[in-house]
Amino acid sequence: MTLSDKLPPQSAHALDRERIRRAPKVLLHDHLDGGLRPETIIELAAAIGYRNLPTTDPAALAVWFRDAADSGSLERYLETFAHTCAVMQTRAALSRIAAECAEDLAADGVVYAEVRYAPEQHLADGLTLDEVVDAVNEGFRDGERRAAAAGHRIRIGTLLCAMRHADRSPEIARLAVAHRDRGVVGFDIAGGEIGNPASRHAEAFDYLRAEGARVTIHAGEAVGMDSIHEAVLRCGAHRIGHGVRITDDITIGADGQVTLGRLASYVRDMRIALEVCPTSNLQTGAAASYPEHPIDLLRRLGFRVCLNTDNRLVSGTTMTQEFQHLRDTFGYGTAELEEFTVNAAKAAFLPFDERTALINEVIRPGYARLRARELSRVPVDGTAAAPAA
Repeated sequence: MTLSDKLPPQSAHALDRERIRRAPKVLLHDHLDGGLRPETIIELAAAIGYRNLPTTDPAALAVWFRDAADSGSLERYLETFAHTCAVMQTRAALSRIAAECAEDLAADGVVYAEVRYAPEQHLADGLTLDEVVDAVNEGFRDGERRAAAAGHRIRIGTLLCAMRHADRSPEIARLAVAHRDRGVVGFDIAGGEIGNPASRHAEAFDYLRAEGARVTIHAGEAVGMDSIHEAVLRCGAHRIGHGVRITDDITIGADGQVTLGRLASYVRDMRIALEVCPTSNLQTGAAASYPEHPIDLLRRLGFRVCLNTDNRLVSGTTMTQEFQHLRDTFGYGTAELEEFTVNAAKAAFLPFDERTALINEVIRPGYARLRARELSRVPVDGTAAAPAA
């Protein structure tokens, strides 16, 4: 096959920022500890006497996080989480942060999200692992109610992360299974890839497979094909966090002929979703720029690509902003945004009937309304547009 064979017509109608924000979106890769409101960090830090923040001005703190993460290194990027985790050690703080997360995502048009965090990083003040999970889930339920009261529908499931460099993955895997009927939808391993292969946590993945649990694994971000191969074929990942280095197994000839290696073919054929986070990838050096990011190539080749934020505070982004970057770079419109959203819904760790209902009752009708407004030139505020001269 040649790449030109896979070039679909682009959407006839460009999406402005407000239409993107209102469009129903599904988010599968978002870290709770990477998306706090700056004001909340400052308030919680003051309450516990944490004095290591670089500034107590909310706007300046938001800029600091973004600038500190723009290092081109995943390891440097991860250092910014020392400040957020420092204020996430009590039940009240965790519940508040989760509730605000739900509200913020809903206000950005996200109708379903899977938000991940590592319970083992929130035990410094004496909480147990179960208490951490209960506090976060309590906060998400509260945030869902607040969002509904504000006119925004959202549902959130949680993914429990084990840290790649630590040795608690079997314990966190058991925790995920124990809470899977109480808001937890799956398991992940997170942290620096270099020197911390997924196979180090084989015991956890073997247990999860035996229990029929759902698994996503950070792979193919800082490390290449070997990381993805191990995650998929040794550890049984149903989705890949980032996964952009799958392009190492794709060859494009001078004539545009595309050849997929065995791993890339397997990932595409088995519909293993790639949780792609463009802005974060630029920050960590996984991609050099938006035009050079492989998300468009992977989409055109038929991979199940999902658009994500990764860390909204640290990357200074939202789902709306992520799609704006793709609109401006690749000319995407309504059709492409709907495609990413449906891909994510199909890959969500929800029962089949719930995924189907999400697509058919929320996503498809939402985009149909969006296209109707575009065709009739009705602005997003619902007022009639003046007729063309």
